[in-house]
Amino acid sequence: MDAESLPYALDLVAGGGAGLSSEKRAALRASLLLLRRDYRFERVRFWGRIQGIRGPYYIAEGLGGDRAGPRSRLYSLNCVEWSLLPPATEEMITQTAGLKGCFQGDPSYEYDPTEKKGEENERIYEEEDGPMIKEEIRLVSIIDQIDKAVGIIPRGAFVKTPLGPVHENRNYEGLSLTEAKKLNSYFHFTEPVNLKNRTLLQKADLDPSIDFLDSLEHDIPKGSWSIQLERGGSLVVLRSLLWPGLTFYHVPMTKQYGYIYLGTGEKNIDLPFML
Repeated sequence: MDAESLPYALDLVAGGGAGLSSEKRAALRASLLLLRRDYRFERVRFWGRIQGIRGPYYIAEGLGGDRAGPRSRLYSLNCVEWSLLPPATEEMITQTAGLKGCFQGDPSYEYDPTEKKGEENERIYEEEDGPMIKEEIRLVSIIDQIDKAVGIIPRGAFVKTPLGPVHENRNYEGLSLTEAKKLNSYFHFTEPVNLKNRTLLQKADLDPSIDFLDSLEHDIPKGSWSIQLERGGSLVVLRSLLWPGLTFYHVPMTKQYGYIYLGTGEKNIDLPFML
């Protein structure tokens, strides 16, 4: 969600019951604008909140000219003071893959990676001198996983130039109500996977300038998205069942869209058995 339209956008996604207090909204709006100035970002977005036991993490993103390029992510414990997070790496994701449960809410908290092995095969492992994993690293990993799995945009909102960079489409005027109710009208805003496996015949009807990402219609498990019409059909809301807490909104026939995550940072691994 863009910092400039944050109060309005938060009202649009409030139908699910989650939201922010008026004090937090005011603090975020002021601090995000200062964040943009201090770090010289082209645009700043409020990514969401991950709830911890001791307190929540508020997450923001700083964007550059290439919208598909690397993003700078920051977190705050009070919506005022922000700390820069390191870029996510495959090593971080591998290290934190076995960590379960709620976040503590303390970035300096350390997890023992050997604890999860304690009862495997009904035997006790000998103590290992493996490195401890800070919660800040787990936070980086979870944010990256959520963005890649359920960070979405409407079709046509971005264009890919012949030289590679991705920019906002200035001619984008929003989806029609009919198109806004279809999963194939929304794309994952990350490196495509399914698109590369399509045949030339399947790609014949695609526009390479806007159809350069994977659509939601091929997501696994099938049925992991909930589409609802709200406010008398003037608002389309998508909610992820795989990562509960992720909400995307789009006002048809307008440029207003965005997503926010308000959850515990835990994946619903039981979803295939619930559908």
